[in-house]
Amino acid sequence: MVVYVALVSRAQGITQTALSRVASAIQKQVLRDFGPIWNVQATVDSFPHLEDVPLGAWPIIVLDNISGGALGYHVDSHGQPYALVKHTAGWEQTVSHEALEMLADPFGNRVVAAQSVKPGQGRVRYLLEVCDPSEDAAYGYTVNGMLVSDFYTPHFFDPVRNPGVRYSFTGAISAPRTILRGGYLSWLDPVSRHMWQQVWFGASKQFRDLGAADLKARALRAHVDRVTTRDELTKGVPAAKLKAANASAKAHEKSSAAWAKALQAEVEQVAAG
Repeated sequence: MVVYVALVSRAQGITQTALSRVASAIQKQVLRDFGPIWNVQATVDSFPHLEDVPLGAWPIIVLDNISGGALGYHVDSHGQPYALVKHTAGWEQTVSHEALEMLADPFGNRVVAAQSVKPGQGRVRYLLEVCDPSEDAAYGYTVNGMLVSDFYTPHFFDPVRNPGVRYSFTGAISAPRTILRGGYLSWLDPVSRHMWQQVWFGASKQFRDLGAADLKARALRAHVDRVTTRDELTKGVPAAKLKAANASAKAHEKSSAAWAKALQAEVEQVAAG
């Protein structure tokens, strides 16, 4: 089944052209990189208004301001997923992050059983959030000049490390169930029924007890996004990384402009007979 993702901006300063470029880059990422690894088929398109989004598409909406725990994944009253992204530097990578995580786990409740990274906790159920462990912009990569999110592969939950295995698309993650600086990992402990996280937002990794999981909620992922603080989910992109991405984008724009000019001349020649 093909999934339809719709990108819409209600933020100031994002043109429809810019939105279309982001959608095109993420579409390429899904088709070339993510889809074959996670067995997903999807289209990613941009729309000028929410009213233009086709019925059944999963919207990702970019806003200037988002309060409290509203940032990230949600489920509407009909059980369909959507996501809210804040318009900050590097918002393109955040859109990629949300798109990939919706495609991997549309309803926010998909879990994978594996040994806990917390000593003595035994086997737990990890929430499938493919971008969180390496979500920091330092581990992103460019597609069509746009900075997009790294993501882990199904091998991320393997019991032991294998040197010949790819644990994330860029190779930044080098072992199962490993988080990188700026990333985190969430799971449900079936004994205590608490949600737990391992985070690396400061100088070192830490474990967090998020309290009793709301097992009646529509989506565990929405619950986790809500209790993970806003500042941690809106980290800025390092200046050097953003500069490199902008340079790549400008190079792509220059090439596209040259191609368009040449094609336009050929079209006019053919049309003139």
